[in-house]
Amino acid sequence: MAKIKITQIKSAINRPLRQKLTIKALGLGKLNRTVEHEATPQILGMVKKVGHLLKVEK
Repeated sequence: MAKIKITQIKSAINRPLRQKLTIKALGLGKLNRTVEHEATPQILGMVKKVGHLLKVEK
C-alpha cells in the first residue's frame, strides 16, 4: 500500500463531535501536526470526511 502524509492545517474548534473524533482517530489534534498512514480505504474515508481541515500529500 502507498503511504500518505496528513497534516492538520485548521482547528477542530466549533466542529461537530464526529469530526473532532475523526481528527483524533487519525492521530492529529494540534495544528501543523503531521502523521503518516497507509492509504487504506478506511483511512481515505476518514480523510475525505475532514479534508477541509487537512493537507494530504502522497
